[in-house]
Amino acid sequence: MMWQEKDNTLQAEFTFTNFTQAFAFMTEVAFVAEAQGHHPNWTNVYNRVSFSLNTHDAGNTVTEKDWDLARAIDEIAKRY
Repeated sequence: MMWQEKDNTLQAEFTFTNFTQAFAFMTEVAFVAEAQGHHPNWTNVYNRVSFSLNTHDAGNTVTEKDWDLARAIDEIAKRY
């Protein structure tokens, strides 16, 4: 997946076969995000999941914390 920095956020969109697969992906991401203490801004419409990451504690800018979560999200997405 190709993440893009735009408007002080790190953005990406993932497309899956169906809603169930998208939701399963989101569930896995939720556990990783909770473990990292870094929770994404995300949306889900049917088979698409969109992310907009930034670090609130750093003035809503992109930090290494965002890139760490993005890399973890990419690893989870590979399984789908």
